Amino acid sequence: MIVTIASGKGGTGKTTVTVNLAAIAPVSDIQVFDCDVEEPNSHIYLKPENITTQEISTMIPVVDKELCNLCGECEKLCQFSAIALIAGKIMTFPEMCHSCRGCAMVCPEGAINEGKRVLGSLLEGKNQRGIELIWGELRVGEAMSPPLIKQVKQRINPEKFSFVDAPPGTSCPAIETLRDSDFAILVSEPTPFGLNDLALTVEVLKKLNVPTGIVINRADTSEPTSSVQGSMPDTIIDEYAEKEGIEILQKFPFSREAARVSSKGLLLVDEMPEMKKLFQELYDKIMSRLDAIKEKNPAKQAEGTMS
Repeated sequence: MIVTIASGKGGTGKTTVTVNLAAIAPVSDIQVFDCDVEEPNSHIYLKPENITTQEISTMIPVVDKELCNLCGECEKLCQFSAIALIAGKIMTFPEMCHSCRGCAMVCPEGAINEGKRVLGSLLEGKNQRGIELIWGELRVGEAMSPPLIKQVKQRINPEKFSFVDAPPGTSCPAIETLRDSDFAILVSEPTPFGLNDLALTVEVLKKLNVPTGIVINRADTSEPTSSVQGSMPDTIIDEYAEKEGIEILQKFPFSREAARVSSKGLLLVDEMPEMKKLFQELYDKIMSRLDAIKEKNPAKQAEGTMS
């Protein structure tokens, strides 16, 4: 089963939720994937050891100018203007190439060969808890992260349980990460900006047909709230969730102590008993949702569980 933790914007706390859920899960065969390849930081908290690194590259066209007859068929095919015929010369723009290999296929002279552009690195390690962490690090200056995210996700073992830390937003990197998830946790803040970004992500998940639940971070828990303690909604996120029929799985209070602990690269479930209790409650609710999903889809019964 694949549970992806996402958010409509950066800084909401999705990495905090990811690593603490992984740490509290009572199993040994668990994988964590940090797909926020532009700024991965799950490793700061999970502290993997014996890290291996693999260079990841993507195909780009290399034109043999001796064979090229300047017919322009490659330019006509490419939707991203990664190869163009300009002033009687064929030019390539590697940073715009999506590596479809279409240009090489349509070239009547066989003048296009495959070169490569380094995207970044893929790193793997396991910590003392037995949690396997796989993450990508995009090369400085590289703009195309989805191919690297795909490489990270290819390491998902269907026999194990996977937590996936998604990049923020609703653009291509986030969609690539959320695709094929069994369940998504959306981390949001109880503010107008938080609601706006949350609503955008919910619409994406509807298109992807991924079931979801909401976690509110930095919540004001000074008074009872509807989803957790049974009273009327008192935040804009509560009202939105009720309207959309989405369950609020947990609310984490605003806490300076939690910020202090996280800033030191420590896990909240190890340092703060009250936060451990909240994460345990969240974990239990996620398990209940996953059990319901597996009942509706018997094929999921054969995949990894967290029992």
